[in-house]
Amino acid sequence: MDAVGWDYRFETTLRTNGFVDNGTLRGDLFIVGSGDPAIGARGGDDVSSWIDALKLAGISRIDGRVIGDDNAIEEPRPALAWAWDDLGYPTGSLFGALNYGENKTLVTIEPGAIAGEPTTVRLDAVSQGRPLVNRSVTGARGSAQMVWPEQRPGETALTIAGSVPVGATPARLMVSAGNPTLWFATVFRNRLRLAGIEVVGDAADIDDVLAPPATVTLYTYRSRPLSEIVTPLLKESINLYGEAIMRLNAAPGTLPTNDAALAGFRTRVAAWGIAPDSQQLIDGSGLSRRDVITPDALLTILLRMYDRSDTSPWMRAMPIGGVDGSLENRMKGTPGERNIRAKTGTMSNIRSLAGYVTTADGEHLAFVIMLNDFEGSGASALRAIDAIAVRLATFRR
Repeated sequence: MDAVGWDYRFETTLRTNGFVDNGTLRGDLFIVGSGDPAIGARGGDDVSSWIDALKLAGISRIDGRVIGDDNAIEEPRPALAWAWDDLGYPTGSLFGALNYGENKTLVTIEPGAIAGEPTTVRLDAVSQGRPLVNRSVTGARGSAQMVWPEQRPGETALTIAGSVPVGATPARLMVSAGNPTLWFATVFRNRLRLAGIEVVGDAADIDDVLAPPATVTLYTYRSRPLSEIVTPLLKESINLYGEAIMRLNAAPGTLPTNDAALAGFRTRVAAWGIAPDSQQLIDGSGLSRRDVITPDALLTILLRMYDRSDTSPWMRAMPIGGVDGSLENRMKGTPGERNIRAKTGTMSNIRSLAGYVTTADGEHLAFVIMLNDFEGSGASALRAIDAIAVRLATFRR
């Protein structure tokens, strides 16, 4: 927000290196992205209007390929010290210049007729083309169902492992979509065909093909404003959105790499009075185990962003105790319900909560609670955090 303002919008364009001839686009269709995290996802719009625009342009057939152009941002990759076993799950989905549906998809795993047989793995029509390797098997009747995804280092395909018992309801597993650029191009090509526009060529990442440059713009999509996109980011704690919005800190005119964004972020928070040695951020999502920040640094940000009127996008986007987002099922029936507005943070053996509370005297407080390397269950850690937050809600001078 400090870098670009709440009204900032991402732009994605459909371009071509060809021309329209009697209903046929004779050339490739390029999707040129700028990092919008919300297309086909929470806080964003679907691509139906894009397809309608192509039809209005008289296009019913595309002779060429559907090519994803991600050159506006560095190549999608995991950040430093991400755990490789996160990469198969939606929480570890890679971010790029093009992102569709939060770069995740649903896999259905159906058991065979007898134990030991391979399962059958299916994707829906829109997701067709996501490379999968099925290593899951049919388990004995009555055995435990356990399936998981593995995005193994060095492999393009996603491995589905585990077992589903004989006679069990098919397992449904949300997984990451892999290369986000190829994923977007694949989904859009499938959507075009389902909408009645014939596509002759394949979906492709611009880095994997040779093609004349796209010089003709067919359609431009402008995202919803940043003020709306931050709501699912904070309410639902979507890692991909955090990566996208961190990139907005990069200095204007520079390639918005992770390093450029972090440099802009460090300059910005230093101007807010946050000491350089009070934070070491590696990414925008917090997935890196090397991310560290002090409670005081977070408190400074909370105080700077606070708006007592509750009308700012920042305040509206905070999860509300017992009501919505990541706090929907916490602090119900306590003085913290409909009072606490705070962002959660969760990793293995780490739980945190930072936000705002109104005391029993009507005093407005900002607070930061961090539990690092705790022993015991995550549920017991959350109970301790919630007890502290509720105690603040009941506090009197």
